[in-house]
Parts: sequence; structure tokens; C-alpha cells
Amino acid sequence: MILAVVLAVALFALAAIHAYWGFGGRWPGYDETSLVEYVVGRTRGMRAPGPAACAAVALALAAGGLLVLATLTRTPWGPLFKVARWGLFAVFAGRGLATYAPPVFRYAEGTPFARLNRRAYGPLCLAIALGILALQL
Repeated sequence: MILAVVLAVALFALAAIHAYWGFGGRWPGYDETSLVEYVVGRTRGMRAPGPAACAAVALALAAGGLLVLATLTRTPWGPLFKVARWGLFAVFAGRGLATYAPPVFRYAEGTPFARLNRRAYGPLCLAIALGILALQL
């Protein structure tokens, strides 16, 4: 039960951060270019993802939080939720493992994102994936 709540809180917090960016927030940067350098690496024109992309990610993360919380109750939708959680596991495991596949994030070399990705973003994704795996098993 505690694991489900901790994972859900983490996913809802990540959803809130993505929503914040969608509404124009710039933390951990101070302008659009520095935001890109910290959370994306590099983009064409150093433009941050737009509101629609941020909203889509925020909604997906919030839905993931709800899927995790669904492990705390029995519902007729349980088998479908379990399949969806396997998909959620695959997304986070894939993103976490991609951190350590050099060609995947080569475009970001030399940016703050590259360092943060190895030290924080990738390990966080792997920790979330492991938590989901523990809930599933």
C-alpha cells in the first residue's frame, strides 16, 4: 500500500511539473533556452515543447498515478488496469534504460540535461519502473 501511494505521489508530482511547463513555467531554468538545456538537452531553435505536448505528458503521468492507485482496490476493470500498468512499466523501464545507451541522448552532450539525465532523470525512471514491477508481481 505504501509503495502504491509513494509511486502515485511521484507520478502526480511529475504531472504537475509538466503542466507547470505547459503554462509557461521555466524552472529549473530562468528562460526558455535554459529550460531546454536542463530538461530536454537541445531542440531546433532551443524552443521548449509547447503547451499541447506538455499537457499530453502531464495527463499521461496523472493517468499513470491513477493506475498505480488502482492497485489499492478491487474493481471489475482490474485485469485491464493490470495490462495498462505493464505498459506503464515498459515506458518507464525503456526511458530509464535509454539513459545508459550512449547514442540515444548523444544530441544533448555538453548540456546540463546530460548530467541530470544520468544522475537523476534516468535513475528516477528506473526506480518508478521497479516500483511498478513490484506492484505487478
